[in-house]
Amino acid sequence: MKLLIINPGSTSTKLALYDGAKKLLQENLEHDAAALQQYHGIGDQVPMRLAVIRDFLDRSGVHPEELAAVIGRGGLVFGLKTGGYLVNEDLCHALVDDDLSQPHASNLGGLLAREIAAPLGIPAYIYDAVTSGELTDVAKITGFVDIERRSFCHVLNSRAMALRYAREHGKHYEELNLIVAHLGGGISASVHRHGEIIDSVGDDDGQFSPERSGCVPSLGLIKLCYSGKYTYEEMRKKIRGRGGMYAHLGTSDCRVIEQMIRDGDRHADLIFQAQAYQIAKAIGLLSIVLKGDCDAIILTGGVANSKMLTERVEDYVKFIAPVCVMPGENEMEALALGGMRILQGEENARIYHILNGVNGKEGQG
Repeated sequence: MKLLIINPGSTSTKLALYDGAKKLLQENLEHDAAALQQYHGIGDQVPMRLAVIRDFLDRSGVHPEELAAVIGRGGLVFGLKTGGYLVNEDLCHALVDDDLSQPHASNLGGLLAREIAAPLGIPAYIYDAVTSGELTDVAKITGFVDIERRSFCHVLNSRAMALRYAREHGKHYEELNLIVAHLGGGISASVHRHGEIIDSVGDDDGQFSPERSGCVPSLGLIKLCYSGKYTYEEMRKKIRGRGGMYAHLGTSDCRVIEQMIRDGDRHADLIFQAQAYQIAKAIGLLSIVLKGDCDAIILTGGVANSKMLTERVEDYVKFIAPVCVMPGENEMEALALGGMRILQGEENARIYHILNGVNGKEGQG
């Protein structure tokens, strides 16, 4: 059961070949950031990235005819549920439609997967997209009538770790209530109730992170936006890319920050403590959704390798539930295992349809 895994990033394309759960080969192929500027839209990058993927396959020693399926990273399409989706025409359309999705390099995952899979007569899937979830109606309401909360978190790795936790503890994922905090350049927390992500705290409406500003007082943000000091793009960078710990300390590398703390930098220690404090607040907030009935709290992602940070978070939240640290980014394996479960009939792939709603186009999983 050979699978091609495609995980596009803003300036890279991660590729892997799996035989069932066994990884055969993986490469992270970097793209010239300046060259990418010539492409107007995300979809315009497809031919260039396809050439890279075909070269990877040529060098791999695996013939395309040996593939059972192609699994792409899920894009930022609104209205998806967790799990896998067959990449059909409607989903491809949504991946490049600004009304149905948020522009992002991950949207290329489904497009590229279908381009490779279609000529071979095999299925293409996306799995656990960032925007997927099963938010309840009450969780979607905000105090701003024009803005509805959507599920937006690191679903792929968070759900993979929740599934692994259940398996390692002799349970079914659907039996458990879990809170998972993914700690990376961006940080999100999600609540998993009996196999569904019913609420989440993303980096736009909660904790700051190594590179992102998180939620800030609205009136202060509005004032800054209209101050004339910054362009739209500069404000975007302040929120994503140059916010959070980077803004305070000039670095987003937790290893560097830990050394600063060991060297006696009290300001670095304060910011690091504030990071742990905000992560813990998000976990505490989501524990309310479960009314306190939480089996475990999982800390995962690359930044979860920082024992100094995870211990500080645990100190705040251990009264809620046992804390399990499962560090690292596991996106490629998570995509492969998700695809394998679909092919083996353990999960059914969903079908995405575009509906004509009262307010125009709407996507529905």
